[in-house]
Amino acid sequence: MLQDLWVAFGLVLVLEGILYALAPGAMRRMLDTVLRQPEQTIRMTGLAAAVAGLVVVLLARG
Repeated sequence: MLQDLWVAFGLVLVLEGILYALAPGAMRRMLDTVLRQPEQTIRMTGLAAAVAGLVVVLLARG
């Protein structure tokens, strides 16, 4: 279980690193857009992403 968590964390870092390496301007614009959003919007988006991630994990694990 702990090994799976480390693998998942590593994959997140790989994917984010690729995005920053391939499209730094787009990532900067995206971060600027996020910074201009109200905290409640960021919170709800984060919660939706967490729920979607959980659903993906549950479907993948069967």
